[in-house]
Amino acid sequence: MTTTQARTEPDHAHGSDPHAEQIPAATGHHGPHGYSGQKDAHLKRLRRIEGQIRGLQRMVDEDVYCIDVLTQVSASTKALQSFALSLLEEHLRHCVAAAAEEGGAELDAKVAEATAAISRLLRS
Repeated sequence: MTTTQARTEPDHAHGSDPHAEQIPAATGHHGPHGYSGQKDAHLKRLRRIEGQIRGLQRMVDEDVYCIDVLTQVSASTKALQSFALSLLEEHLRHCVAAAAEEGGAELDAKVAEATAAISRLLRS
């Protein structure tokens, strides 16, 4: 991937999702996030997924049989989905639970935010 692709692809990806623009760029900055305690484990997991994606690039470059590439795509997709569910669980346990203690508008906002995140995960 070129530097230009790295810069432009995320913008394109967000532009194709009409809901992406409705999401505030910075939400929930009230101290450590729910995932902060597991940050090293999460980074290790993401590096493993990154390796899977690089493996996909190599497979295509080496003209590997398409079904084998699709099998690796499926494994990579499942790994990302698993990571996302882990983050979602931590968000519910940390951010939503803290908002539940406050109640009111803060709780409503966190539940709506979590619901929107779940909706995005289901569409992916």
